[in-house]
Formats: sequence, structure tokens, C-alpha cells
Amino acid sequence: MKLKSPEPFWLVKDGIKHSYPSLRENIETEILIIGGGITGSFLAHQMIKDGFKTVLVDRREIGNGSTSATTSMLQYEIDVPLFELSEMIGKEGAEKAYWACYDSIDTLGKVAKKIKSECGFKKKESLYFAALKKDVQNLKKEFEARKAAKFPVKWLSAEEISKTFKIENTFGGILSEQGGSIDAFCLAHDILHYNYKNKKGLQVFDKTDIIKFDYKKNGVTATTEFGNKIKAKKVIFCNGFESTEIIKDDFVNLLSTYAIVGEQNEKNHKELNDLLVWNTAEPYIYMRTTDDNRVLIGGEDEEFVNAKKRDSLLHEKEQKLVKKLSNYLPENNFRTDFVWAGTFGETKDGLPYIGEHPDFPSAYFVLGFGGNGITFSVIGMEMASQFLKGKNHELSKYFKFRR
Repeated sequence: MKLKSPEPFWLVKDGIKHSYPSLRENIETEILIIGGGITGSFLAHQMIKDGFKTVLVDRREIGNGSTSATTSMLQYEIDVPLFELSEMIGKEGAEKAYWACYDSIDTLGKVAKKIKSECGFKKKESLYFAALKKDVQNLKKEFEARKAAKFPVKWLSAEEISKTFKIENTFGGILSEQGGSIDAFCLAHDILHYNYKNKKGLQVFDKTDIIKFDYKKNGVTATTEFGNKIKAKKVIFCNGFESTEIIKDDFVNLLSTYAIVGEQNEKNHKELNDLLVWNTAEPYIYMRTTDDNRVLIGGEDEEFVNAKKRDSLLHEKEQKLVKKLSNYLPENNFRTDFVWAGTFGETKDGLPYIGEHPDFPSAYFVLGFGGNGITFSVIGMEMASQFLKGKNHELSKYFKFRR
């Protein structure tokens, strides 16, 4: 009997890379990081690099939250197009945000190389194509905005896309030089294990649920479900959409998204292996290949986060994604091996929330929502480093709460 795995592809592919103990005593530290996904791992890496005594905790196994469900596409393009973002926050801020995402891909690559990660980091081009003829006008406006901002882009006609990448039924699109892909689950584990096993001062506790925080101007005390306490000078929340459990602001819209991965194909996907693909549909679809020669496609978002309702749609969403893939890649003999769903958040301007919140003394938040969660995490790593040195960051006013 052949069964499709309902688990995220990365969890099955990588298995349990590393496990850590739960907290069983009272401890003190300088920096406490909440969340052991890709964001928390980057923040921990930076804090150790900056010389801080650092503790990271996660209520689950490491990486088993959103990081296990991500499609791990590294894009500098934000979910809100550059020309629209410029109208929302100003041309200067929009271009700075885009360039920060652009540079973060190279920064991530350097981290992966330094720690000798097996995450399969690979630089790729990115194709953003028009799903409908009516989308072409705005997509060309986006192309002109990026070109004016000096991003390395070029316009491809539908015929050029078909000839170069064998992607059919498009109406033209923007080809960007900068992009990349990784296995984020693997990278998160590799970063933490590097800073843990090499006695660099990082302590990691998984299966440790914090149920209470006592915030004061000179520090924070966190209490676990078993009554153990962690005293820290600063706490950094890297807990993604779960931050909505403690922040009462209406700052993010939570949605469910779906993804499928095909079985390994002996035919080499040479036209797609160096490319990320997404389109202008609402909700948009996104595609990439994996480092073990599979095709991944995701999308079909729904505006709810009820887990039972979400998972009940897995088969229906799989069929819709397969149909869309066959429309764009008619030569691909796709057969689904993995299908899963995940929760993600979108903000009004496509930007993350990174910085302090007025209701939480001695705390920082690094919350990268949308399709750029991983690149926002890298930016957040650099921003938090500046904050803890008493410095401001040029993106702070664009990424702040209640903006």
C-alpha cells in the first residue's frame, strides 16, 4: 500500500537531527530566546557571536513549528510589490526594505558556509510571472520600479519564459538574479548544534513551555509549566504567529497554506533547478526544486487557522495544486509524495515586526511574517545585535509595532 505522507517533507527527509533536554532547574542568563525555529537559531547565533550568555527554549522539538512547514524559498521580493510599498511607506523605506532582503540572502549563505551546514543552500534566480493577462500592467510597473532602484532584473515575454524554463501559460514576467533555496529545518538544527556542541555558551532546552513572564525594566523572569524559572536581562521572542497569544494588538492576519512535493524524478529538472517561481495570482502559487531532485509547489491559502478544518482539505488542495502545476509544467510527470498544511501570517504592508513593544519591558520581538520569513529573520538577527549595543537601525521605524 502506498501512502502519501501528511507530514512536512523536511521532517521526514531530515528526521530528528538533534534533541535537547527540557529545563529542570532554575537558571540565569543574559539573553533568553523564545522559539527554536529558523528565526530563533539565527538570533542565538548572533547573540553568541556578540558574546552574550544565551539560553534558547522551545515548547516543541527544535524546528517543529513553522520552520518544518516552510517551503524555504529565499526571496528579496516582499509580498507587497515595491511600487505599492513605496506608496504605503515612501520610496526610501520601501527600497531599503527590499535591499535588506536582497543582502540577507548572501548573509545567510555565509552563515551556512561557516557552520558547514548540510542545508543545501543554493543561489538561484527568481521568476515572478503574470498569472492573468490583466496582471501584466501592474507587473510592468513593478519591473520599472525595481529597475529604477537598480535591482538586477529583466523582463521576459511569455515566449521567452516557455523557451528558457519550459513554463507555459504565463503572460510574461520579471526575472531577478538574486534568490536562493535551503532546507530551513536542517539549517536551524545545524546552527544551534554548532553553537551548542562547540561549547560556545549556548544552552538549548526543547519541550519547555513558558507559561508566565514577569517583565521589569531591569530584566525578565520566565516560568515554565513545571515551575522552573529563567532570569534574563533581555528576552527575544522569535515565536512567529504564536506571538498572537501574548500580544493583543491586531497586527497580523493568520492564514493556512498548502504545499506538495513530488517523488524523485530520474529526469533532471535542469530548467528549474536554478530557479524560484511565483506568480501574481491571489493567493499566489510558488514553486522550486529540492536538492534531491523533486518539485515543490505551494499555495491555495485559506483565511482560517483551525487545524482540523485545515487538514480536512489536504486532499482537495493537493488536487488543485497538481492541476496548477500541470498547467504551468505540462511536460512534468508529477506524482505527489508529500502533502501538508501550515499556518503563516501576513501583515498590512508585507513587512515584519522587529523591535520593542510598549507593553513588554526588557523584550524584543523578531517576527518575520509572509513569504519572506527567513530573510526577515536574517535582518532581525542584525537589528537585534544593534539594539543590544544601544544603537538604532535604519529599518526600525518601518518594522515597529503600531506603525
